[in-house]
Amino acid sequence: MPQAIRGIAPAFFSSRSRKVRDLPHIGRQSRETILVRLALSLLCLLLAPMIYAQQPLRWGGDAEGGAPYLLPNPKNPREIIGFEIDLMNALAAQLNRRSVFVQNQWDGLIPGLQRGNYELVVNGLEITDDRKQQVNFSLPYYVCGEQLSVRVEETGIHSLVDLKGKVVGTLKASLAQRILEQAAGIEVRSYENQNNPYDDLAIGRLQAVLMDAPIAVYYSKPNPKLKIVGESIGRMEYGIALRKHDAALLQQVNDALLALIATGELRRIYDKWGIWNKETGEQFEKLVPGSQAQAAPSATPGAAMKDFTENITKQVTWRERLQRWRIYLPPLLLQGAPMTLLISLLSMALAVALGLAVALLNLYAPLPLQWLARAYVEVMRGTPLLIQLYLIFYGLPNIGIRFSPLVAAVLGLGLNYAAYEAENYRAGIQAIPRGQMEAALSLGLTRWQALRHVIVPQALRLVIPPVTNDFIALFKDSSIVSVITMVELTKVYGQLAATYYDYIGVGLLTAAIYFLMGLPFVRLARWAEAKLATDKRAGTVPRA
Repeated sequence: MPQAIRGIAPAFFSSRSRKVRDLPHIGRQSRETILVRLALSLLCLLLAPMIYAQQPLRWGGDAEGGAPYLLPNPKNPREIIGFEIDLMNALAAQLNRRSVFVQNQWDGLIPGLQRGNYELVVNGLEITDDRKQQVNFSLPYYVCGEQLSVRVEETGIHSLVDLKGKVVGTLKASLAQRILEQAAGIEVRSYENQNNPYDDLAIGRLQAVLMDAPIAVYYSKPNPKLKIVGESIGRMEYGIALRKHDAALLQQVNDALLALIATGELRRIYDKWGIWNKETGEQFEKLVPGSQAQAAPSATPGAAMKDFTENITKQVTWRERLQRWRIYLPPLLLQGAPMTLLISLLSMALAVALGLAVALLNLYAPLPLQWLARAYVEVMRGTPLLIQLYLIFYGLPNIGIRFSPLVAAVLGLGLNYAAYEAENYRAGIQAIPRGQMEAALSLGLTRWQALRHVIVPQALRLVIPPVTNDFIALFKDSSIVSVITMVELTKVYGQLAATYYDYIGVGLLTAAIYFLMGLPFVRLARWAEAKLATDKRAGTVPRA
């Protein structure tokens, strides 16, 4: 029971007992107080179920993955739809909680779960032995196999055996990739996104694609250049992943899934998305005997699949294309651009301040601190930014240090770029003639005063161009923080492009937004360079 209700409920019952005993003997003010407390208590008791229902059930998934799991609604890109959205809404309702989707890149879903970003992972996650060592899985909520797709003119590929010597595409870190790698003689190409392999198959870069059956149904069947061949390969079960210590929640999730199977709700969801199959029916019959007899068919069977198919196969006119581009702008500008700008500005501020400190330590500190500064620069420049982000976001929680995604993104970018800024400042300071330091010291200034008032201001003036370049580079590198659950401009672009199959239109809009956001800073840097220039001769001062 919430704390507020725990505090009020005893007061209500104690007040009511006093009311019966003492009401005839108390004054008007006391009676009014009792009535107010009585009304408040009743209101809290009435609202208690609503308070419980508002407790969020946070779960992780990747909306860039695509249909039929999670994808932006083509009619409203700011809304995420998919059969797993429907599944989690139904499951959360069974638990009397509110479903809250948390965006996370697919291959980082398990680390995000262990880090505590959400309570569950629901995104076509196959139940495998190695994953069971890291997390607990719920009862299977969907069963299917892997399905081969080829071009329509291909007649020699019908099974896994026929793939020997062929180039085959699949989804990165999936069960299909393992199957292909275990079969000898196949050149496997793995993709981050599930629709890109089918594009490459259609234009001839691949000879076949092996994917989960629901993906093949959505991305191969509607394409007139492709066809599905052969029987399903292997068997896989999708499960909801939970942390090892969440045993009570696991039991609640399993109970809720059994209830949804028994009432036929899961069957109706799969019917709506056109992915109901025999394997899932057999699995449900094992879990809840007789459940299929009770299941009522969906009122709109295959409606969601029909909408999706019409969307990706429709030949749009230029007028409709322009209308679509207008639809792209709100999510790009309102969801992606502000986050990109915020991360870039905060990261650059950290990089500039830390870089200057490291440069001064490198040049003027005692020897051990100089070694430390040089080691920092070499390590940060010599290791990939992506690894540093993973260490900060997923690694540090293992030793008790946990940052929010925004703080981790700013720290990762800022610490990495500080190494480059330190080298810029070192070069700028060393470009100042040594005699200026000697002159400042001979005038009675301390070394710190000489640095502060004479050397560093001149060095800052010299390093404006390279620092500006670094800011533009950081601005573009901010797209990499999508791996740690940040939804910024590039991530929104990926989601929209995968939904509308329009990589050119969304890409041009996204590039234009990046350019327009970076342009004012370039102009500001040129103005500062011109303002601070000491050599005012024509041709030596940049035009602001």
